Amino acid sequence: MEAVLFPGQGSQEPWMRERVEAARPDLLAPLEAAVGSDPFGRVEEGTAWAQPAILVACLAAWAERAPDAAAPAWLAGHSLGELTALTVAGAIAEPDALRLVALRGRLMGEGREGGMLAVMGAGAAEAAPELAAAHGLALANDNAPMQVVLSGPRQALPAAAAEAEERGLKPMALPVTGAFHSPLMAAAVAPFLAALEAAEIRAPELPVLSCVTVAPVETAAAVREVLADGIVRPVRFREAVLALYARGVRDFTETGPGRVLRGLVKRTVPRQA
Repeated sequence: MEAVLFPGQGSQEPWMRERVEAARPDLLAPLEAAVGSDPFGRVEEGTAWAQPAILVACLAAWAERAPDAAAPAWLAGHSLGELTALTVAGAIAEPDALRLVALRGRLMGEGREGGMLAVMGAGAAEAAPELAAAHGLALANDNAPMQVVLSGPRQALPAAAAEAEERGLKPMALPVTGAFHSPLMAAAVAPFLAALEAAEIRAPELPVLSCVTVAPVETAAAVREVLADGIVRPVRFREAVLALYARGVRDFTETGPGRVLRGLVKRTVPRQA
């Protein structure tokens, strides 16, 4: 049984535009119209350009899937990848998805008062809630048993990193512009939800497991809820992988730029190739 996984921010690759030109050239003009410029040459400048470019590169990668390939049993996505998964599943039309991802990227790029701290090592997942509570941070990404990400006020990160080191863990400040997946992003939720309400949203035609709720997304209302809540709530990727495994998935296929999710799956269900 196969699950197709779509990556989030940080997965960008220099060849993305060429891949879109080859597989989905029809997306280039509406992408530029939604963003206001060609985002591919600016992906390192921030979320406003990286997120639209990554989503479209993932749609191009999906289009390259063999025409006779069986439909996957499940789709899932890490953060931004959840919007991609729901688009591929038919819940969101591509023109709406482009407008939504352009808005999401702009809104998330405005939350510059915070930062994020990756914490790695044996026991990271167990230590994360205590570190977050002790330093006024949020658990942003539960990626794998040995990799979590904390998010919150930038001034709180050094003390959290020091305590993580005392616990034998490896902390690493992430080069991001905001405290993603934390309450500091709350201002982005209302305008993004308004855009979701204005878009034509349908129930997914393919099964999608949310990394926000770790549950299937089965209705249009649920689509809007997980996408809006996903801005401030944690990405529960480790739990989602385990839930897919429990449902019989043994083939996890990362589709799009980057290879981050493949490694996280291996660390979560180590027997997987």
